Amino acid sequence: MARVGAAEAASRLPFRHNVTLTVTLAAGTPLQPVTMVLDTGSELSWLHCKKSPGLRSVFDPAASRSYSPVPCSSQTCRTRTRDLPVPASCGPEKLCHTIVSYADASSIEGNLSSETFQIGTTARPGFLFGCMDSGQSSNPEEDSKTTGLLGMNRGSLSVVTQMGLEKFSYCISGSDATGILLFGDANSTWVGPLNYTPMIQISTPLPYFDRVAYTVQMEGIRVSGKILALPKSVFVPDHTGAGQTMVDSGTQFTFLLGPVYNALRNEFAEQTKGLLKLYDNPNYVFQGAMDLCFLVPLGRARLPALPHVALMFRGAEMVVSGERLLYRVPGLVKGNDQVHCFTFGNSDLLGVEAFVIGNHHQQDKWVEFDLANSRVGLADVRCDLASQRLGLDS
Repeated sequence: MARVGAAEAASRLPFRHNVTLTVTLAAGTPLQPVTMVLDTGSELSWLHCKKSPGLRSVFDPAASRSYSPVPCSSQTCRTRTRDLPVPASCGPEKLCHTIVSYADASSIEGNLSSETFQIGTTARPGFLFGCMDSGQSSNPEEDSKTTGLLGMNRGSLSVVTQMGLEKFSYCISGSDATGILLFGDANSTWVGPLNYTPMIQISTPLPYFDRVAYTVQMEGIRVSGKILALPKSVFVPDHTGAGQTMVDSGTQFTFLLGPVYNALRNEFAEQTKGLLKLYDNPNYVFQGAMDLCFLVPLGRARLPALPHVALMFRGAEMVVSGERLLYRVPGLVKGNDQVHCFTFGNSDLLGVEAFVIGNHHQQDKWVEFDLANSRVGLADVRCDLASQRLGLDS
């Protein structure tokens, strides 16, 4: 496939970053604006198609001349849904019924459908997506801000596969700032050299291994200059596939399997003694998986200098430092202190059998997914400046 160059308007899109990364597209004939969460950990793109209280934005298929639901008897329903975690079924109206569920226990369901999507300046007719009409959310307030989700993994129905992309990149700015999503080569010398780590692929189906995720090999973790005393084997997927390391833009924080999380938690707590006051409440676990929290005086303008944490991959590393190591829990005040929690969590507490690198720790990094060469590239970049250079700041 001919790669899309950075000079073409259709090859790049701005997105907004708050808790999630959201990109604005348009779908239907005539076009309806939609906002979608950018998610490299999901396959099926979907839109809310049924109005309900609390949803601010809904796609109306009845108002589109190009909308077409996919029948369950079709080849598309029988073969293109093979990578979905939950197999497609035949609904009461003989339509291809899909259910998508997530690690946070939220789920959504509806019909696989075909529609024209406007991505950048390019119209893409026949784009397959889920037109969803019911579900349950673990965070209704956050979910109500968007119309749906843009599935960017390597599955048969993902945007990447449907567009035939050989490469895409993104750069996430700080909280509530503009970032960029780029299809094709960056062709920008100011990005600087990228360090690449190979994607890990296992062809044999294993119960806990996601074969269409962007999986890399983590080899260790360093806190300041100290490498955690862990055998490399704890980072390698076992015979069931549990223990893969996924780069996931749709997850906010980073989650580590229990033994690795506990080692990092203990070392970070040890190195911050005297710098931070521990929030000593054994019953408090932020977002169900983050149990290392600190008390920071309300009037304090900046956090003290903290030890950085480096995630060491084969051939590359991701360094997390400063304020990205702690997250202020909204609305939680204890006396004259705010509660700030360590931004690494325990996968075991979520019931997730994997290491997940979330978008919070990908901020101000150019992240390139090079599918042609099966590798992920990383470089430190000021993403707000990258947006300005590409003329995407709003």
